[in-house]
Amino acid sequence: MSSPSILVVDDEPTMRLALCHSLRGKGYKVEDASSGAEALAMIDRAAYQLLITDMKMPGMSGLQVLKRARTLAPQVPIIIMTAFGTVNNAVTAMQAGAADYLLKPFSSEVLEETVNRVLTDTPSNEQGSQTKARRSLSAQNELITQDQQVLDILTLAKNVAPTDATVLILGESGTGKELLASFIHRHGGVSDRPYITMNCAALPEQLAESELFGFEKGAFTGAACRRLGKFELAHHGTLLLDEISEMPLPLQAKLLRVLQEKEIDRVGGVRPIPIATRVIATSNIDLREAVNQGRFREDLYYRINVIPLTLPPLRRRREDIPLLAEHFLDELNQTPRPHTFRLIPETLDLLVQYDWPGNVRELKNTLERAVLMGGGGLIRPQDLFLDKDAGCEKKPDSVPVGRSVKAMERELILKTLEQVKGNRTRAAALLGISIRTLRNKLNTYAKAR
Repeated sequence: MSSPSILVVDDEPTMRLALCHSLRGKGYKVEDASSGAEALAMIDRAAYQLLITDMKMPGMSGLQVLKRARTLAPQVPIIIMTAFGTVNNAVTAMQAGAADYLLKPFSSEVLEETVNRVLTDTPSNEQGSQTKARRSLSAQNELITQDQQVLDILTLAKNVAPTDATVLILGESGTGKELLASFIHRHGGVSDRPYITMNCAALPEQLAESELFGFEKGAFTGAACRRLGKFELAHHGTLLLDEISEMPLPLQAKLLRVLQEKEIDRVGGVRPIPIATRVIATSNIDLREAVNQGRFREDLYYRINVIPLTLPPLRRRREDIPLLAEHFLDELNQTPRPHTFRLIPETLDLLVQYDWPGNVRELKNTLERAVLMGGGGLIRPQDLFLDKDAGCEKKPDSVPVGRSVKAMERELILKTLEQVKGNRTRAAALLGISIRTLRNKLNTYAKAR
């Protein structure tokens, strides 16, 4: 079967090049256009399986491209790219018929997931959507460990997998919460059933309900056909609600009802629809504290906290670091290269001593960078480019008595941002919060000036 052909439209050469490079690396055939007019001319001449276009472009906007492209090639799905500050554009695009959207900035993983989802989901064919929504979960995506605490968690996860009990997976960013979720799905006897994920942190509040529960034809302007939500796509399978702490409060109330009644209401629907979907939720923050702060519903917390599993950070399971490093290097060495890479003892010692604020994900990325930038087969300490200040656990500074928790939190956030030179993604990872939470807190501080 030939690879799908994708047309990328963006007026920024750097962004266009990065998108094309990432998609070609996944085996897709990719062509690009620097303007809406050029893209429409290409669509008129050739057949594409997917169109990805930026929203804000000079001359012809992404929304205009979308409307014209749907006339020229109505069968071709369209993904719209837009910035976080203009989520209303995403709402407008979805109502105009976009298959999905990407909120900038986004990672290559999010790009790949969105493209795969759109290419395997045909909204006009419900049966096809349900069949194609099944995602293969490779046995390679296992949690690699020799740590007894993690092994005990895997044993418990395997025991509860065949049940329909809701599971709550807690842990810092990068510890492997999604891997544990897929482990539970595979060992639940339903590995051939749908496994659907939804990133609650990346979903605009205006689109959250329709994404989760779907909508009927004519539910709003632009709803030209019925669209199934994540719950229905995961029927008789598993729905992973990633970073559930970021779900808007109004949607939390509706989710609670779904979990209790085992039925959903599509937007614009006239009757409830029974569902049999197993829910797994993840969070990188203390949900009990979020309840105390009024950011998470207490009743929903108790409803999803049926089987709680907490993955320890990598700095608490250092015996796994050599095992993981060897595994990641073996994967990297599968790609034909001039050298087979290996760690010298000094490098391995440094890896074990480092505290890995980004956990397993940071370790994997660090080794990949070392291989890409290394000149020979031996990986030396200087090839790792580790941020030693960010990766060393330090004794906390003395806390002055009488200062409020909010004041201390503000100081910690601002100091962290200063340390990482304003990199919000890095700061959020170090603080153990989502980028959205960090952004909201910074907006609050700005308004208080």
